[in-house]
Amino acid sequence: MAITSKKIPAPDLVPVRRALLSVSDKTGLVDFARALAHAGVELISTGGTAKAIAQAGIAVRDVSEITSFPEIMDGRVKTLHPAIHGALLAIRDDPEHVEAMKTHDIEPIDLVVVNLYPFEDVRASGADYASIVENIDIGGPAMVRASAKNHAYVAIVTDPDDYASVLTTLEMNNGALSLNFRQHLAAKAFARTASYDAAISGWFAQTLEIEHPTWRAFGGRLENVMRYGENPHQQAGFYVTGKKRPGVATAHQLQGKQLSYNNINDTDAAFELVGEFDPARTAAVAIIKHANPCGVAEGASLKDAYLKALACDPVSAFGGIVALNGLLDAQAAEEIVKTFTEVIIAPQASEEAQAIIAAKKNLRLLVTGGLPDPRATGMMVKSVAGGLLVQGRDTAVVDDLVLKVVTKRAPSEAEMADLRFAFRVAKHVKSNAIIYAKDCATVGIGAGQMSRVDSSRIAARKAQDAAEAANRADPLTKGSVVASDAFFPFADGLLAAVEAGATAVIQPGGSMRDDEVIATADAHGLAMVFTGTRHFRH
Repeated sequence: MAITSKKIPAPDLVPVRRALLSVSDKTGLVDFARALAHAGVELISTGGTAKAIAQAGIAVRDVSEITSFPEIMDGRVKTLHPAIHGALLAIRDDPEHVEAMKTHDIEPIDLVVVNLYPFEDVRASGADYASIVENIDIGGPAMVRASAKNHAYVAIVTDPDDYASVLTTLEMNNGALSLNFRQHLAAKAFARTASYDAAISGWFAQTLEIEHPTWRAFGGRLENVMRYGENPHQQAGFYVTGKKRPGVATAHQLQGKQLSYNNINDTDAAFELVGEFDPARTAAVAIIKHANPCGVAEGASLKDAYLKALACDPVSAFGGIVALNGLLDAQAAEEIVKTFTEVIIAPQASEEAQAIIAAKKNLRLLVTGGLPDPRATGMMVKSVAGGLLVQGRDTAVVDDLVLKVVTKRAPSEAEMADLRFAFRVAKHVKSNAIIYAKDCATVGIGAGQMSRVDSSRIAARKAQDAAEAANRADPLTKGSVVASDAFFPFADGLLAAVEAGATAVIQPGGSMRDDEVIATADAHGLAMVFTGTRHFRH
């Protein structure tokens, strides 16, 4: 049953006379505490926080003086006490609450400064189960939620970034904080505990292999407010989850203007694709436009791979995203800057490469320190009207699949290398996806069409356009292989590949008409392999 409010109006200005500080992240703590003390605020604190304040020569009372009870159980129990929570939750204009405070010698606390045990960081560090559990904060969230609920009288600060605004507001209001300011702090506090609990529940679900928990929560911290979303009339923000997967969310931007919503989306797609290519085996480059690759290639060097990728569709590459699977060197940088590019992302960049790119002041250069693991599990979330679709990442890697030759002719060694390459790329192309590849480079890409035949024809047309741009008589697809992200439901899609000049095919198989498709391949001398794994990407 819902609890009925007494409808006591909240005061606008509440003077801050007593503050409780208990923080894990001590960034800016001493300066903030000193400023509060200088303003005449009595400080109460706990454990390491109290020690840090006292060592700075600032007067502070230990919480045990307030509770008349010592910290016990390695600090697990220290603020979970009526003397603290009564001071936070009391409605000071309610006579019954005032009488209860008087009876039990509870003095109000006007400002609470709490940030939580670093659960997210400890989890990301790979710590053991017991260490992760020990870093689940209990007293902190309890104080945060109590203070935020009673924001009519209490201000709750959960982020060191807010210390300056608190001090400025106190100075402007002669030592008081306004209701509007307290409301905004409370909103941020509840968002923080929600994100914190989401991280904990998500860790439990992953650790216990609970695929579909009854309640699913996600949280993140605002990294940037975007100028707009996909279009200028849409608002957007970029939130990071704290997970350490190398990529756009964890990258260090060395130069260039702020990333846009579309930049982040496309850069993520580019780097996830290039992460499929082991740098110990080959240099690889992916060029992305509107979340789809317009060129991908392996090469003897990153420069070589970039030029091969660019040749696939140089028109679409204009204004694209370039992702590399190794250290960006000067030779590759010199080629990339010849074409207008929005973002370059790589694990590292040499000083020479950085100097070359610096001449393009708006070009964003991101370094990540590593590549994403294509086999790593994780969640993908998509909003729909009234709900969320949640699924695991596509962790299938072609190197781990058993490829079954289903035609009379088996692929040659060179064809098989290209087939693996093409299927690796197909995983990152919007469905229906058709990829033509030759010499471990894409030569035609058809993406996002309603018909697989249309994707085949568009890819072939793109290859023809690229050949004409390079003054080549033959289309680039002549002598290529072709990959399909899903099975060919009819032979017509395969016939389009034959017309384009493909000699070998890789596809999942599993159609009711597989026999018809295989017979068509045999009739035209094609080699075909089945992967048994589909790569739909919507």
